Amino acid sequence: MFALLAIGSSSYKNGHSSPLMRLALVALGLAAAYLLFEFGRIQAGYNVLEAAAERRDLNQEIDAREGDIARLEEEIVMLETEAEIERAAYKDVEASLGDLEVKIQEQRDAIAFYRGIVSPSDGNSGLRVQDLKLSRADRERAFNIRLVLVQAMKHDRKVSGSVALTIEGSENGAPKSYSYAELLPDDADKAWAFSFRYFQDFDREVILPDGFTPESVTVAVNSRTRSIASIEQSFRWDLNLG
Repeated sequence: MFALLAIGSSSYKNGHSSPLMRLALVALGLAAAYLLFEFGRIQAGYNVLEAAAERRDLNQEIDAREGDIARLEEEIVMLETEAEIERAAYKDVEASLGDLEVKIQEQRDAIAFYRGIVSPSDGNSGLRVQDLKLSRADRERAFNIRLVLVQAMKHDRKVSGSVALTIEGSENGAPKSYSYAELLPDDADKAWAFSFRYFQDFDREVILPDGFTPESVTVAVNSRTRSIASIEQSFRWDLNLG
């Protein structure tokens, strides 16, 4: 090759070269330069085929890793979606269970209430206080009183009468009691009458004086119906405020 280059060079100097010959000589020169470059890289331990194979393997590894990443990202999205659905479903189930438990308790309370009217556990007939609940009202020192009266077992006639309620406690360190009428505003109806065959419930509000601490409530149910006795029951003052 070096001989050809030398010949070509000699011919060029002698003026016998043509354009075609000059192109051939340029091509041979470039080919010789590339071969010399590759020969130098081979001598330095570089192999074109091995390098191409390594690049191909690396590209395949990159593609594989990118595929793994894509699959993992899809799995994360799927798991997050499932977790969100499960959380929502769990909340719905929990809420439904809570509602069902409340309804079941309401049904049990209603059954106990009606059993107390039809067939009380003690077997005694006549008037009785089925329920008394105390709670705070909106106004300061004001309290709500919910009273439920029933006529147990015998319901062949209505029972009529009136309720007298007394709240006992202490005021300024001394025992003190107030009647229902004393704890009402001046313009309020102080009468507390009842008339029923099975049961009757009442909601009343009282306002306690400043300095008075309630401790118990006495409910006197006075019957005006012949053969149905009056009753009186005392309860501890308990707001059940938690």
